Amino acid sequence: MKHIIILGDGMADLPIEKLGGKTPLMAAKTPYIDNLAANGRTGLLKTVPDDMPAGSEIANMGVMGYDVHKVYEGRGVLEAASMGVALNNNDLALRCNLICITGENIKNHSAGHISTEEAHELIAFLNKELGSEHVCFYPGVSYRHLLVIKGGNKLIQCTPPHDVPDHAFEPLLVKAKSDEAVETANLVNRLILNSQKVLAQHPVNIARAKAGKDVANSIWPWSPGNKPQMPTLKEMFGIDKSAVISAVDLIQGIGVYAGMEVLKVDGATGLYDTNYEGKAQAAIDALKNGAEFVYLHVEASDEAGHEGDVELKTRTIEYLDSRIVKPIVEAAGELDEPLAIGILPDHPTPCALRTHTHDPIPFLLYKPGIEPDSVKCYDEESVKEGAYGILSGDAFIKELLK
Repeated sequence: MKHIIILGDGMADLPIEKLGGKTPLMAAKTPYIDNLAANGRTGLLKTVPDDMPAGSEIANMGVMGYDVHKVYEGRGVLEAASMGVALNNNDLALRCNLICITGENIKNHSAGHISTEEAHELIAFLNKELGSEHVCFYPGVSYRHLLVIKGGNKLIQCTPPHDVPDHAFEPLLVKAKSDEAVETANLVNRLILNSQKVLAQHPVNIARAKAGKDVANSIWPWSPGNKPQMPTLKEMFGIDKSAVISAVDLIQGIGVYAGMEVLKVDGATGLYDTNYEGKAQAAIDALKNGAEFVYLHVEASDEAGHEGDVELKTRTIEYLDSRIVKPIVEAAGELDEPLAIGILPDHPTPCALRTHTHDPIPFLLYKPGIEPDSVKCYDEESVKEGAYGILSGDAFIKELLK
């Protein structure tokens, strides 16, 4: 049997008054997902332990069946793997956002979803102005980049910028968790403050301001860690050939450590305008060409949740249904083996909160011939009546693969 996980990042939400007390999942028209739910089995999955941050890196590793307490080393190291940046054991890697600060407050975590071309120019400039033999910036996609500090100490407290829109940035600067980490914390804070000085009058930002766009006037490093020790999917589950499809570096990085083939799709942006059809076709081609397992990740709903945009989030869920799930379901009959399908988010990103939560997420599993449960549609409430109840750890992926 072939297997695919279709993951709509941050799809789950809370009831919203303007939707008549429904969540975006409830309000969205998703006939293909609902049909899989009606002919499959459903439940809730606890993807993030309560004592860990509700980040996408932890949640997605949890969906894949990793013991996150053992393997988690932060988001930066995963993005380094995706970028092909080789880390030494004493290197400290941090995710490095370009953000927009207005006055003293963080306006957003994405510098108005700055373009990759503009961002690469800024990162190259930062490397020239602030880099050294111990400090290096690496360009990623849009606002998502990498900072590597040779010999840095990971025992520092950093705040994810998407958790704190409209908050004053200064109280959120990095803090040391131990005496040994004070030097690293001070260095990162100097980089943040100095970046604000040098980025303010950069031509990219001057042009963005004239165009009425948010400027990228600060870096914000977070999620520090050292090179992780992660088993591959083959070592954990005996999967010989697998592939990951995502516009997001950290998901690609998980795929690298998991021993998966990373499939790049032209036009994959991580936003609502991503190339849904291209991602679906890449998954279909991978399954036709021998992949036993495909992990298809779509970021759009999470970004809409961080923006608090209810209508956009609802629309991205509908896009997932019509432009991802539909073509994959229709192509399943062309495969040389039956296809098992799992659909779920990694964590909730409620529009009202604009950040991730630890709540269990709804999931569905469909396999040809499976005995359906009583659930007829897929959403946060309906699946509470599902056959699986509440799962945790590697129980979900084991159910998909067995």
